[in-house]
Amino acid sequence: MNAMVPLPSLIPENAPFSTEQRAWLNGFFSAYLGVTGEAVSGASAEPDEPEDFPWHDASLAMPERMELAKEAKPERRLMAAMAQLDCGQCGYLCQTYAEAVWSGAEADMGRCVPGGKETQRKLKELIAALEGERGAPASAPVAKPAGIHGFSRDRPALATLVDAHPLNRPGSEKDVRHVVFDLSATDVTYEAGDSLGVFARKSPQLVQSVLDRLGATGEEIVGYDGEALPLRQVLLSKVDITRPSDECMLFLATRAFDGEEALKLQALAAGEGPPELADADLLDLLHAFPSVMPSLPGLLKSLDRLQPRLYSIASSSKAHPREVHLTVSAVRWDSNDRTRTGIGSCYLADFAKPGDVIPVFVQKSHGFGPPADDSVPVIMVGPGTGIAPFRAFLEEREARSAASGKKSGCNWLFFGDQKRVTDFLYEDQIVDWQRRGILSRLDLAFSRDQAEKIYVQTRMEENAAELWAWLEEGAHFYVCGDAKRMAKDVEDTLLRIATEHGGKSAGEAKAWLDGLARAGRYQRDVY
Repeated sequence: MNAMVPLPSLIPENAPFSTEQRAWLNGFFSAYLGVTGEAVSGASAEPDEPEDFPWHDASLAMPERMELAKEAKPERRLMAAMAQLDCGQCGYLCQTYAEAVWSGAEADMGRCVPGGKETQRKLKELIAALEGERGAPASAPVAKPAGIHGFSRDRPALATLVDAHPLNRPGSEKDVRHVVFDLSATDVTYEAGDSLGVFARKSPQLVQSVLDRLGATGEEIVGYDGEALPLRQVLLSKVDITRPSDECMLFLATRAFDGEEALKLQALAAGEGPPELADADLLDLLHAFPSVMPSLPGLLKSLDRLQPRLYSIASSSKAHPREVHLTVSAVRWDSNDRTRTGIGSCYLADFAKPGDVIPVFVQKSHGFGPPADDSVPVIMVGPGTGIAPFRAFLEEREARSAASGKKSGCNWLFFGDQKRVTDFLYEDQIVDWQRRGILSRLDLAFSRDQAEKIYVQTRMEENAAELWAWLEEGAHFYVCGDAKRMAKDVEDTLLRIATEHGGKSAGEAKAWLDGLARAGRYQRDVY
């Protein structure tokens, strides 16, 4: 009798699956990919050199990323078109999403939320230009195995909203909310460093205005995803009407009874047209082109699917069993004589009510989390809502008794915002941590409390010698927040500290920081 060949271990041991689920997934993927345990063992015996992705940097603009990838193979050029955040909102990472699009396994090129239309248009451009190299893509998207309930955008869990109270004090120019979900009715678990995906609903007022312009009541039954649903429900929670796709603009052009309006819509779909409509939502377009009379089935088919919003988790499950907390900044702005609202943030701040049941899922961290070794010191840089994961880290390390009065296991937080009196998020908790020694060091930077602007990187420069000493003694360094500006400024500051206090050349400093990242000692959660 032939000896049994063991299943290859394709699913990591720390993936959020049970032993039985991991075994099933290993079997599914080994059959689908045509690999065996022997093949995997052989591959692991002689690992390939890690591939270099110089464009995988969220601080780089699209033209810079595309230039870096111009000689790369097609799927890597598609990867360079992504937002480079590895945020997981698309259901992939930047690399795997690009590979799925290139292979034909994923037909939807509009899944990259932070990349938006820029990514979507670039993907279509690249696919058209590289079609000759593509071979025969799959005739239909490859069916993916169902995700684990509560850990997949395809199988979310139902959590109950408990609260979304303001963290800013009166007089602030911001509206940041502390959002609490009850997970008691779910099997969802999470770790510090994970993110929570939230399936939001759009502004009811915006949906009603669109219905009024379409001459619809909202009670019309339409087909979507194989279901018969009321039109209002589809507009609220299924399709993206705040960022109409290029396909939507082209469809509206075919339904315009005015030829000039049709030409303008075609120009908008090509990234041209009136600048005041560059960021138009569906209501803007319907008002700007009054001759357009779209059919409901055609309109819904032309709109992109509404993607979930991801937020860094701001709590430790050890401190808050069966709850998950978020730190969410409500986004509002005025444009074309209307107040616009962020889909996820204002849903949680304005439209959802305590007691509402909301679909959510945990996006497991890909390498962002507190050290497993409680004796390792950590340095955390998180201005504004970037404080979210570090609140989770500190609650976690306090619950594990990781903090101490010595350098070993110590925690150093850099936090900043506009004004201390109105914008010191979680002030009572942070100050209490400092008082009790959970926080060994706290450096604050409130940019508008004085004439000169002071930011977290300013405080890093002021404490450069000690910061370098911590890093030399093994500290892990974490950054959370804006990728284009803050995170880039923090990285530049780290490189300067390495040259000025570490005696390194510019090239050596870059190699040193890359080494920290590979060792898991320099981690970023940026957006």
